[in-house]
Amino acid sequence: MADITVKAAYGSVVEDEGNLFVGFAEGEDEADGYVLFRQAVGGGPVWFEASDESFGAEDAIESVVAGAKGFEVTIRPDKRAAFGFAATVAVRVGPGCEDGPEAVVALKGMLGAVWRE
Repeated sequence: MADITVKAAYGSVVEDEGNLFVGFAEGEDEADGYVLFRQAVGGGPVWFEASDESFGAEDAIESVVAGAKGFEVTIRPDKRAAFGFAATVAVRVGPGCEDGPEAVVALKGMLGAVWRE
């Protein structure tokens, strides 16, 4: 069981100011849970945050394992303090997740070797 779970209703892929943002959110309200991944368009370290920008860090992802219900992010042990000592974040991306499939494809491309199916 993951330490943090986001049941995504929306997926998003946005390129802005030289960065690629991939996100998944439970809803449109600020209080709704979300995850956000950010990387320079040309590549480089990935910023990852979970539900609040204070719970985020650059180069924090150890691995991502995709499955039928979404994916689970494992946070590197040396970065867990930045996430309130959470070790894993599950993102549930069901068939009703608006733009979810496109966001998953973009995230897979962004994460490359740390993404596993």
